[in-house]
Amino acid sequence: MLYSPMMYEQIIDSLRQAYDNHAAQRDAAGLTDWKVAERADFLALLQAEGKRDLLEIGGGPGHHAAWFREQGLAVVMTDLSPEMVRLARLKGVDARVMDFLNLAFPPASFDAVFALNCLLHVPSADLPRVLAAIHRLLRPGGLLFYGVYGGYSFEGIFADDHHDPARYFVFYPDDELRQQVATLFDEVTFRAIPLEEEEKAHFQALTLRRRERA
Repeated sequence: MLYSPMMYEQIIDSLRQAYDNHAAQRDAAGLTDWKVAERADFLALLQAEGKRDLLEIGGGPGHHAAWFREQGLAVVMTDLSPEMVRLARLKGVDARVMDFLNLAFPPASFDAVFALNCLLHVPSADLPRVLAAIHRLLRPGGLLFYGVYGGYSFEGIFADDHHDPARYFVFYPDDELRQQVATLFDEVTFRAIPLEEEEKAHFQALTLRRRERA
């Protein structure tokens, strides 16, 4: 069901509740092969460039953050769901309750940011603010993995969402998403990954580098 675009502050409480309510199910769920491959490729690039300090935003129950930590990176994870953060901490992750517009770290704190399937909840009107917040946290030459579902235009709440309350999503066509991030980042790689269960959508995997402001 398509709604008029909203602001992040209008959806954050219901989004937090949805992920608190489904934290246990998400913690028990396995990872698809292509997600495992994407994070491994990102790790390889970080290692090749000697990058060590990683921030994962929207990290859920901490599976990816724990894995990056096991590979030798210094990892901090954030999520807006206190229950997700609790589960991540049980895995030994330095996890903190923060949302995308309140990432309380000093500027240039991290070599890289990993954002898998979380930025698709940012209303289109707020995406520039969120991208600027991530840009601020990266060191010069810092890398961002930006992975979301998309490939077509949609903004609103899925009435048949399996989460309760139903979540707010924003999907972009490939060219539009790439134009959005190009305001602050240089594209390193872009991949459109087909999804077996979807005819209309695919996964958009972008590796981006922080552009220095003029």
